[in-house]
Amino acid sequence: MSRLIVISNRVSAATGGAAGAQGGLSVALTSALRESGGLWFGWSGEVTDEFTGQISFNREDGVTTATVDLEEQDVEEYYNGYANRTLWPLFHYRVDLAEYERGFAEGYQRANERFAETVVPLIEPDDMVWVQDYHMIPLGQELRKRGCRNRIGFFLHTPWPPRRLLLTLPEATELVATLFAYDVIGFHTDEWLQSFVDFVVLESGGDYADGILRLEGRQIRLITCPIGIDSDEFATLAQGDQAQQIFREMRESANGRAMIVGVDRLDYSKGLEERFLGYERFLIENPKERKEVFLLQIAPPSRGTVESYQRIRSTLEGLSGRINGAHADLGWVPIRYVNQGYPRAVLAGVYRAARIALVTPIRDGMNLVAKEFVAAQDPDDPGVLILSRFAGAAQQLGEALLINPYSAEEMSDAIRTALAMPKDERIRRWRAMFDVICEQDVLWWRRRFTDALEQHEPA
Repeated sequence: MSRLIVISNRVSAATGGAAGAQGGLSVALTSALRESGGLWFGWSGEVTDEFTGQISFNREDGVTTATVDLEEQDVEEYYNGYANRTLWPLFHYRVDLAEYERGFAEGYQRANERFAETVVPLIEPDDMVWVQDYHMIPLGQELRKRGCRNRIGFFLHTPWPPRRLLLTLPEATELVATLFAYDVIGFHTDEWLQSFVDFVVLESGGDYADGILRLEGRQIRLITCPIGIDSDEFATLAQGDQAQQIFREMRESANGRAMIVGVDRLDYSKGLEERFLGYERFLIENPKERKEVFLLQIAPPSRGTVESYQRIRSTLEGLSGRINGAHADLGWVPIRYVNQGYPRAVLAGVYRAARIALVTPIRDGMNLVAKEFVAAQDPDDPGVLILSRFAGAAQQLGEALLINPYSAEEMSDAIRTALAMPKDERIRRWRAMFDVICEQDVLWWRRRFTDALEQHEPA
């Protein structure tokens, strides 16, 4: 088997005890690289006065990483700018929050050129290169310019926006054209794949048939390939000593009440404001049941230097305070709102102790919290997953209670339904979802993509 070179914006090999807001991509890629070997390359997260391309190597928990520092201007224009203030809101359908600055686009291109220049010497002739996510769309083209003839794949972990929304990006056509340097491109869902096809066919004059998209003499294979988790590992983690201790502490803290849990990065795409309002609707509409539940919302802050993220933190703090002030009494607080991350083992115990999980993003490429919640459950007494139909995970987890997160009434109804759901129905729904996440786990995801990349014959 070819060696796998994974390239992503941040390199953060995940360990079971790692604290903080550990992203799903980090956990998934660590599992994939442990099985396949190879190298994980990307930005170190550190800043240097002058970019030199000096690489720092590290090997931890079975994964070899190679990282490079960036200049302050690169971080501001490439990461804080184009990636997080232009592409992220646009790809999550928030055109109202997207900022289109020429300097951001120039910094994005410059950073990708620097990544390519630095990683090319590490790539051996038989390696397969797998580029991850929207931070590095033009990287494949930059690698080709530097003589890289390897098979190169790209996987998008976010949604791909509809054609009309993407056209608000001034350089949309040029950016999309750079993707034709890849051999295979993967998306979480058919919807995101079809949105990409629509843009290329209708705006650029491309042709699509039998999974192959052609444009101006180049062709790429498109696949739907929903990312998974290491479901066996997470289920085992939920039964470990630390998780079981947290489980007991949470059950004792609940004092006989049903715990509803939400775990999300502090991000406007996660629908946290809508979630709080939907939960408040439940409190208002169900006066008898309301004191029998509480919501634990864990929301580690992220991208704190971006103004839109500062605003959402302020909004949620005010909203949770208002709801608690309006509905709490001496012995009960409806929302426990926590702004910090926790190790995976702690979260596994929290998930197992919860009667309901609210995973209600207004737009999400996948959302691995939904899958981790399912994996952590007690098979004899599982909790209920309430899931946004706008998360990529909804395409696989059809036995969840699927809702429109914009509708406070739907969320309130789903909470009431989940609390009243008989145990045999909870077990049936959980078993169907657990079977899916075990069959289509992170290794399945990796094999599905890399098999397609190995089998693809470049044009």
